[in-house]
Amino acid sequence: MRAVDRRSFLAGLAAAASFHPAIRLWGQERGATISSKLITPQVERAIRAGLDFLAARQTEEGALGARGYRRNVGVVSLAGMAFMAHGSTPGRGRYGANVNRCTEYLLRQCRDDGFIAAPGGQSHGPMYGHGFATLYLAEVYGMWPGSEVRDRLAAAVRLIVNAQNGEGGWRYQPEPMDADVSVTVCQVMALRAARNAGIYVPPETIDRAIEYVKACQNPDGGFGYTPQSQQSLFPRSAAAVVAFYSAGIYEGDELDRALQYLAPFAKRIDSLTREPNYMYGQYYGIQAMFHARGDRFDEWYRAAANVLLRDQRPDGSWNDDICPEYGTAIGCLVLQAPNNYLPILQR
Repeated sequence: MRAVDRRSFLAGLAAAASFHPAIRLWGQERGATISSKLITPQVERAIRAGLDFLAARQTEEGALGARGYRRNVGVVSLAGMAFMAHGSTPGRGRYGANVNRCTEYLLRQCRDDGFIAAPGGQSHGPMYGHGFATLYLAEVYGMWPGSEVRDRLAAAVRLIVNAQNGEGGWRYQPEPMDADVSVTVCQVMALRAARNAGIYVPPETIDRAIEYVKACQNPDGGFGYTPQSQQSLFPRSAAAVVAFYSAGIYEGDELDRALQYLAPFAKRIDSLTREPNYMYGQYYGIQAMFHARGDRFDEWYRAAANVLLRDQRPDGSWNDDICPEYGTAIGCLVLQAPNNYLPILQR
């Protein structure tokens, strides 16, 4: 990271700290940043190329996405977090203008009922986009002038709380109908980030969500898509581990068994590239191992980075079935995890 970017980042951090307690704690913990030696010059070049690709693909209105995911709020949110993971904040740093555009775009997509979705912006399920957008607004809150982010963030949280179904989970639509572990984890992460930012989240909402996640766990430690669909797969299992950590669960039988299930995949990341939802799995896998700490993270990061360096395209992007902007945002987030700049990574 260039010195000027680091100075800009820290200046934005100081300005935000007075009214964002999570950022204040985050700043105090910066001395514990995980081994910067993991980000080699080659990795740094890959990160810069990926972020430059995203910056070049962003429209003037702030949208990102391609194919069927043009203007998707989830893609914009992941890209915005990738810019911030490099040290940029609203209006500050190499990608500060891009962070501004992401934030302004998402604020324009907030409906009066709290739902965040862009008209004409396609998605696999709109609650995915809403969850990612809520997470992003929680991460940027405190660094954005005025009360608009807080008001929109609080409304988005209320919508998530009200859309929780009887089992404790969420699914594609903002209504309390059916549920699956993937969409549920997305909402749990958003709620944790919002709570970190000082937005009220009912404790029972998190408790019920974790009971739902636990109901999806199989005897092998992995997780099925729903309690009734019991095939364990790597991406959803990594996501479930992140849900535990997001709920403040750092030990226990369910977590231990889940980490044991995930451990062998560190040596198989290359083979996972041929499976569905590979980049989605990378997104949650790196977070799960970041929270697990120690050798687990180092081993996982090195394996993931080697594959990402190999598969990066000449234009700086990473491909994904959703769209290259989605794949690139995740690739950059994975490679920048050792920076430890995003509050959502904090315990």
